[in-house]
Amino acid sequence: MSWGKLLQPDLVLGNSILSLTSGIIQTHQIKGLVLDVDDTLVPIRDSNTSPELSEWVEEIRTITSLWLVSNNLSQYRISRIAESLNIPYIAGAGKPSRRKLKKAVDAMNLPVEQVAMVGDRLFTDVLAGNRLGMFTILVEPISNIDSDIPNYGFRSFEIWFSQLLGASLSMDAYRLMPGNKK
Repeated sequence: MSWGKLLQPDLVLGNSILSLTSGIIQTHQIKGLVLDVDDTLVPIRDSNTSPELSEWVEEIRTITSLWLVSNNLSQYRISRIAESLNIPYIAGAGKPSRRKLKKAVDAMNLPVEQVAMVGDRLFTDVLAGNRLGMFTILVEPISNIDSDIPNYGFRSFEIWFSQLLGASLSMDAYRLMPGNKK
């Protein structure tokens, strides 16, 4: 598989994870979500979830299984976020490695094609999910307005480089893979 295809999300939301609705999930026949944490669910420097995120999780968990899989090495921080949302988690995942993603998918007891990897990064979240054969959803990072740390420079590079390799990151672009992608 080419690098352009490995970096191509199946769905580009163009907004935060809060715009991932139950309708979108059902349209794509997704039964499980593996969620990145840093800048996908909470800003990277935060350990507290927002009321809006908690409401979103409560709505989405009625139609799909949820797992958190984070590259963050802080077991304390990730466990605190996971416990506040009542979602099982894996910290220190080493994405784009597939190993910890597979562990989460196996724990859901679902076929990998029915599980989506949701994250804000192409070189970790989308690449890992595509390598495992998951449906991949790219969301915009959750930002902390009070933060004085510019942390999206590398993401801009990822987008530019992925497009250079042939990935289409328009919001209406998602790929249909024969046999297993919807």
